[in-house]
Amino acid sequence: MNEATQFPPLPDRLSIDARSPYHVAAVFEHDVGIRLNDRERSDVEEYCISECWVKVPAGKTLDRKGKPLLIKLKGRVEAFYR
Repeated sequence: MNEATQFPPLPDRLSIDARSPYHVAAVFEHDVGIRLNDRERSDVEEYCISECWVKVPAGKTLDRKGKPLLIKLKGRVEAFYR
């Protein structure tokens, strides 16, 4: 990586949903990775490092608004830039 490139700090809680109060658009200008219990996940919709959880889609199930239903998985969460 180039040393001149400055990444914004990763927040404690982040969501990919633009309507969420935890959505930070500046973070999504770069590629963000999430590890849950030392295993990298690519399907994370929201995470919270301090509370140790991530939210992922529950299969193909949709809610009444057409968005995927989310389930909460608990464990050690790490966020990083790729």
